Amino acid sequence: MSGILDLLNSDMGKELIGNITEKTGINASQATNVVSSGLPAILGAMKDNVTSSDGASNLLGALTSGKHDGSILDNLGGFFNGGDFSDGSKILGHVLGSKQDNVVNNLSQNTGVDSSIISKILPMLAPIIMGYLGKQTKNNGVSDSAGLGGLLGGLLGGSSGGNNSILTSVLDQNGDGKLDVSDAMSAISGKKKGGLGGFLGGLFGKK
Repeated sequence: MSGILDLLNSDMGKELIGNITEKTGINASQATNVVSSGLPAILGAMKDNVTSSDGASNLLGALTSGKHDGSILDNLGGFFNGGDFSDGSKILGHVLGSKQDNVVNNLSQNTGVDSSIISKILPMLAPIIMGYLGKQTKNNGVSDSAGLGGLLGGLLGGSSGGNNSILTSVLDQNGDGKLDVSDAMSAISGKKKGGLGGFLGGLFGKK
């Protein structure tokens, strides 16, 4: 838990949480829980999607289009003040598909935050994640599905679930079939270099 809180307590992390609390009315602790469990949910779904050729090509095309070049990370205030999160909703539709309602409901159940608020926060997070991934895709010269899968797998720290869904293996590490905040925290605060801790470190400006 302390790892993710340290990252979210960085200047950029505080800005992210502050903007989310302002937009939704929840407190900083609730926002931190939602962000720290929502990030691996979205990343895990992206990793699942790149196992299909269409999913990989669509995601890679979006990341290399120039729209998601990482500039959003330099102006979070402008992004939130703009108030238009429709792009995030479209991203979630592509990434989560039919899983979206289940993800929202499970996050709500395990964070204690109303599902209607979760549904507002995830579209805020999706473009930020895409911006970070777009920047990493360019910096690492990722140009095919294998490279994209490797990038996402590295950010997630790999899968321990065999043939299980990455989404399930990351968010249900205790094997009880439920998406747990504690599971997400475990994945994020893991010691694997370059895993979710590395993703969040890069996102929030930490080394």
